[in-house]
Amino acid sequence: MDNTGRLGIVIDDYGEINTAKANFDEIYVMDDPRSYYSVLGGLDYMIPDVAEPVIRQVLAAKASGGNKPVVLDVGCSYGINAAVHRFPLSFDTLRRRYARRELVELSSDDLLRLDANYFAAWPDRGLASFIGLDVSEPAILYAKSVGLIADGVIADLEENELTSDAARIVSRADVILSTGCIGYLGEATFRRLLAQMKRRPWVISFVLRMFPFDGVAQTLGDFGYVTEHLDGATFIQRRFRNGDEFEHTLQTLAALGKDTHGLEAEGLYHADLYISRPAEETAQLPLCDFVTIASGRYRSFGPRYVHVETEEGKLVTLEP
Repeated sequence: MDNTGRLGIVIDDYGEINTAKANFDEIYVMDDPRSYYSVLGGLDYMIPDVAEPVIRQVLAAKASGGNKPVVLDVGCSYGINAAVHRFPLSFDTLRRRYARRELVELSSDDLLRLDANYFAAWPDRGLASFIGLDVSEPAILYAKSVGLIADGVIADLEENELTSDAARIVSRADVILSTGCIGYLGEATFRRLLAQMKRRPWVISFVLRMFPFDGVAQTLGDFGYVTEHLDGATFIQRRFRNGDEFEHTLQTLAALGKDTHGLEAEGLYHADLYISRPAEETAQLPLCDFVTIASGRYRSFGPRYVHVETEEGKLVTLEP
């Protein structure tokens, strides 16, 4: 079978799939994360929260000899994965914090100083330390300045090689994590990362179901990795931003032959979980032995885009 879907979509072309996906570029170039939390929070963004229990399970299985693993968070933005892993915080907790009038009125410099003290005041319950990789310089600088990540790399590894300093930083990773960046980046990034590793890191990938993972899995396979998919569970990312995004996503998934009933058809983006490890480690410890299902499926949501049947056919409407 070729890679062209029934609707004429080339299913391994991330750029084509992204054409109708909402663009949030403007929230990642700010000097602080207030817009990031406001915009995504308004869409019930929750993948950091629903992914965190699984990340903790994987890190517990990975840890050995009493040493904390180092997590390379690919597409780390303002350090949200580090925040919800290390501290008793959630995305929604932080969203509500940044919506407070007192914080809205602050300059970015004043907010950064306040945030550094805010995160330092919480007990660190993390099983790992974090380093970050992102194309956004402001996001990396913020996450590092407030202490969420120990170090960071600003780079587009789809287009460019790692510098020597960047290679030194990422080479420390025991785990590579992504919670939504597959689709904006893919095989080239992982090939460049793995070529620099001193260790053989495990790779945790939460991938929206509309983005094929086969190419990345094959690239990892070239380095001796086996990729396992967690069957029977998906992880909610957020609500759709508008009707066009909703319909385009359903069309893309139909082209991939994926059933959206009870998933995206309910107005929510869903992600699959893939864990890739060196073949010998996968054989010794199967995925099902250390990962159990955690889901945000039963949370409450704002209005969602859904289809309704009418005499004129299917229409898109907002379901409260």
